[in-house]
Amino acid sequence: MKTVATAAEISEAQLIRSVLEGHGIEATIPHSQIAEVAPHLSWADGGITVQVAEKDVAQAKAILASTAQGAAEAIEREQDEADG
Repeated sequence: MKTVATAAEISEAQLIRSVLEGHGIEATIPHSQIAEVAPHLSWADGGITVQVAEKDVAQAKAILASTAQGAAEAIEREQDEADG
């Protein structure tokens, strides 16, 4: 398994996993129980990671980049509408 994303909170990691699984990519959150019970310990290990099979890394990264781009554009549109 290879890490494709690192999150600050377990809910963020779960959302990332959900997006990937919605696109047919199996994703896991190693040590998710620790992140839920003692989130501060996750940072000692570099954050809460989301991992996929090595064969899915490129596709997963492309999906996450596209999703992030779409979210940024939606936020920008909302700000423009609020300003104007």
